[in-house]
Amino acid sequence: MEKEVLSRRSALKFGAIGTGLAMIGAATNALGAITLEKDVKFDEEYDVIVIGSGFAGLSAAAKASERGYKVLVVEKMGRIGGNSVINGGAFAVPNNADQKKFGIKDSGELFIKDCLKAGLGINHVELLETIVARANDTLEFAIKCGAEFKLGQKPSWFGGHSVPRTLVTGNMSGSGIIKPMTKFVQALPGCKIVRRTKFDDFVMGDDGSVVGVVVRKDYRFDKKLLSDDIENTTGKKMVLKARKGVILASGGFSADKVYRKLQDPRIPEDADATNHLGATAGALLKAFQIGAMPIHIGWIQQGPWASPDERGFGVGPQLTQQGLFKFGMAVDVRNGKRFMNELADRKTRADAEWKILRKNPESNPVAIGTYNTFDPQILSLVEKGLATGVMKQYDTVDAAAKANGIPVKALKASIKKYNAGVKKGKDEFGKPVKAFDGQGIEDKGPYYCVRLQPKPHHTMGGVKINTKAQVISGNTQKPIAGLFAAGEITGGTHGASRLGSVAVTDCLTFGMIAGENI
Repeated sequence: MEKEVLSRRSALKFGAIGTGLAMIGAATNALGAITLEKDVKFDEEYDVIVIGSGFAGLSAAAKASERGYKVLVVEKMGRIGGNSVINGGAFAVPNNADQKKFGIKDSGELFIKDCLKAGLGINHVELLETIVARANDTLEFAIKCGAEFKLGQKPSWFGGHSVPRTLVTGNMSGSGIIKPMTKFVQALPGCKIVRRTKFDDFVMGDDGSVVGVVVRKDYRFDKKLLSDDIENTTGKKMVLKARKGVILASGGFSADKVYRKLQDPRIPEDADATNHLGATAGALLKAFQIGAMPIHIGWIQQGPWASPDERGFGVGPQLTQQGLFKFGMAVDVRNGKRFMNELADRKTRADAEWKILRKNPESNPVAIGTYNTFDPQILSLVEKGLATGVMKQYDTVDAAAKANGIPVKALKASIKKYNAGVKKGKDEFGKPVKAFDGQGIEDKGPYYCVRLQPKPHHTMGGVKINTKAQVISGNTQKPIAGLFAAGEITGGTHGASRLGSVAVTDCLTFGMIAGENI
């Protein structure tokens, strides 16, 4: 029965995207089922309407409101923040003050080079250049809005980056930005956030511009559905006018079991994702329907630091990427050997893990290290990881090997080989161990282990925008008047795979730009 339901919904959703792509090239006055201004009566009017309340949405609303505009932020879920509020709070800022304080040499060119390597060279470089130019402005703006970061410390080193350049929030969570920014936005005159209000459609003017939106107030997301924009009819319809325009900041679709599988059939329908349940493709499909140009839709990033022993994002990603992956190592449980550079970009690592898992779905690789392998900034999370069970503690290597089904002699040999490479400053997989000051896995316990399972995490593709955050039409190759977008709903910035901690930078920066330009 579930397969039949999925097949029917897939057909409906495929029809929606097919219709959208067919409309690229259609005349504006032949938009078919598109909601037109002349056919509706507006219930309320605003200057700017923002769809989504994450990093991109709130920064856009703040900037637009500061310009004196009457702003409405529409959030379909019952809580504010989307994926932004549950992420790890890591914010990549090239050429930041803490890098200079600790003598870390960085440059915009190096940042872009790192992004292009991870993105397989298909990134739209002008968007990366914009991030480089505005990243420190973005940091200052986030602080102005109340965000607190662990400043004055050596920045964190995330996988795929050539140097440490990532700043982390005080509470190690995106909520450290979202919560104060929400208060900041709500305190601005003429700015309002409404929850459980779902965006359903754009309202188009006779000239092809976006002049408003159709929403449903008191909408209730149904987590039992495979996606939220089919069959859920809850809520009361309202038509809202946006005198200056609409900013799309509704995020990606990693939790959309229908649409993500259409893009990558290898993703199981029941695959757990790091995203909140509302991360679906409804708003994206509507943008395509009015002619927005689709970019890189099929590239779906999977988080190589995730674990099958917790749901969603959890605490495991921080314990691995800023702990066991950094100074420790990951091993194939079948033979006890390392199989990847633990600090490579996400796609490289996820592909290496899937190579093992596709041969044997029960052979989850294991990350292992000792207490010294955890970045000092995340030591507070060690006990939490042990309490939730996503991380296990063992007194000896023998105990860790036995519990995880790893050949003990091979594991000890791998640890010895890894440590020798760290001391020499040369790693067999190209891990940048020269920066570790000879620090590897200690010879005595306790030892810490996390089982690994890549999870859908970030959708690279979305609508095409220019450096002013204007959405580009596939028909005219020009901006769609009245429509801006920022964050994960856009495509092109990250290419095939995003570097860790660059999402916060991307979302906040282009959210700001959208609010400045609308």
